[in-house]
Amino acid sequence: MTYIIGLLVVIIFFIAMRYFTEFDIYQQISIAVVILSILAVAVMYNEYTKQKSQKLLDVTLKYNQGKTIKCNGKDVNSTNYSLSIGTYTFIGRKNTANYEEMISASDCE
Repeated sequence: MTYIIGLLVVIIFFIAMRYFTEFDIYQQISIAVVILSILAVAVMYNEYTKQKSQKLLDVTLKYNQGKTIKCNGKDVNSTNYSLSIGTYTFIGRKNTANYEEMISASDCE
């Protein structure tokens, strides 16, 4: 829905630029290309961060369900690691071979 509203705002902007400015057609095309390029980059960045966030949520969900996760070739589970929610980092539990080892959840599959 947000993309539709954004598209409508861009269309209104271009119509206003077409009829209420003194730019020639080449200037209008140049402005349109620049604005559409900026919007395309913003949409791609938004999708990238959404996918990255979803990956972190999937990893933490698996961890909270008690499943074993692969992180940098190591098996991470709730028996050997605890999860720091603020930084999304797995920290090795005391009295384990992984004591004080830190693994970022973004490195997990």
